[in-house]
Amino acid sequence: MSKKIGVLLIQLGTPDSPKNSDVRRYLKEFLMDPRVIDIPFFSRLLLVRGIIVPFRTPKSAKIYKELWDLGKGKSPLLTHTEEVKRLLQKRFDSDNVTVEMAMRYQNPSMESVLDRMHKANYDELIILPLFPQYASASTGSAVEKAMDIIRKWWVIPEIKIISQFYNHEGYIDSIVERSKEFDLASYDKIMFSYHGLPERQVDKVYDDGLCSDQPCESEVNDHNKFCYKATCYATTRLIAAKLGLSEEQYIVSFQSRLDKKWIEPFSDKIIEQWGKEGKKRILAFSPAFVADCLETLIEIGGEYQEIFEEHGGEKVQLVPSSNDHPRFIDCLEDLIRKA
Repeated sequence: MSKKIGVLLIQLGTPDSPKNSDVRRYLKEFLMDPRVIDIPFFSRLLLVRGIIVPFRTPKSAKIYKELWDLGKGKSPLLTHTEEVKRLLQKRFDSDNVTVEMAMRYQNPSMESVLDRMHKANYDELIILPLFPQYASASTGSAVEKAMDIIRKWWVIPEIKIISQFYNHEGYIDSIVERSKEFDLASYDKIMFSYHGLPERQVDKVYDDGLCSDQPCESEVNDHNKFCYKATCYATTRLIAAKLGLSEEQYIVSFQSRLDKKWIEPFSDKIIEQWGKEGKKRILAFSPAFVADCLETLIEIGGEYQEIFEEHGGEKVQLVPSSNDHPRFIDCLEDLIRKA
């Protein structure tokens, strides 16, 4: 009898709708995660419930409404992830493998999906967070939540976890293929913009020393192999090599920061600087996101365009995320089969 295997794809999450109530619920769950805002509980509670959520909800709801309009009335993140699940399941139709998908925050909830997987009585579970580069606030949080749920089961099957895949050729190829929609030579500069993290969170990767003590901008080694900053730079080098880009043509930067103590350089400041320097056309990649979402479509595609125009630039062109590209599905299939 062949093993019965369940695969759980985990994405970050999305509000159920752009309504204030749904956005508020999403922000509370997301920002109260101690791996996202890693400060003591009562300080986090005061900050999130007393300051961030009340003031941020109306603005965020308006932005999510823009995102839903771009997604034709749906969350693009949810739509793309559902399609990835469907296409991936087709790759395993002749195998005893079932692919499920859950969101770390909100719906479909990890509790409901894992309850269904528990009832299916799998011999083996493969947990695959859809974050190419490991970070405690994304991959770490998703895995911790899954294990918190599974540990309550009386019978726990064999479990395998795929913690990152930034260097998988299929994933890299999917980004390279997306960029072929554009004439790279027609852009003044190329930006590889990754979601930001507080410096203290990458420092926590190391038992001794700090992230700044490591050559994270130039290599991945045994010490920094799970450092988000190091793997972001490594991702860029792999993409740039396939595109034949020189180091002078591009920059690695980080977006969505909350304060100055986050990983630098900041993407919005680079966009502003390039506008002031007379650059007219920018091509922007977002390789931390396998599916287009608020951070790609609205932040890069909308807000950065406005910043660039304000400072003399003309066009910030977003390269679409991997989404449901066949090479990305190849990547996920290969990861699962090897697991």
